[in-house]
Amino acid sequence: MARVLIPLANGSEELEAVTNIDLLRRAGIEVVTAGLTDGPVTASRGVVMIPDSGLDQVLDDDFDMIVLPGGLPGADHLDADPRIHALLQRMAEQDRYTAAICAAPKVLLNAGLLDGRKATAYPGVIDGLMTENSQLLAEAVVTDGKVVTSRGPGTAMDFALTLIERLLGADKREQVETPLMRA
Repeated sequence: MARVLIPLANGSEELEAVTNIDLLRRAGIEVVTAGLTDGPVTASRGVVMIPDSGLDQVLDDDFDMIVLPGGLPGADHLDADPRIHALLQRMAEQDRYTAAICAAPKVLLNAGLLDGRKATAYPGVIDGLMTENSQLLAEAVVTDGKVVTSRGPGTAMDFALTLIERLLGADKREQVETPLMRA
């Protein structure tokens, strides 16, 4: 069974976090949510989320993918946490998936994972910050190798479905997507 880590920080965008947690679990993926701090996490719009564990408890666990929700100041908290940068770099070294949506691609950027890659993010978040051999696109979801990025809350469902497809294939994506009644 595929395992995915979704770190949660105070100020994370709840729509992005919950959409990814929900759809990945519908696909039968084991999703572990981990708070940067112990206890409940208050998201950007005041929704209180209770992580499965604290980040320290899962740092040495094996995951197939790490998914960073955006939102502010949540993405800033993720970016300021050296444990997140170390985890992202370890995942990349192990040829595992790293994924980020909205403001969170800046965490991938600052961890050195967007160098030489195509990516997308919420407008203005990483504009002008990517290296000259990288490319910032305006697409809803961009996959470049094992790095998947997306633009914002409105693209969260497409992002989650893309993550399912990357981990489990197009048939599983369709199996999850069809009952959602997407237009």
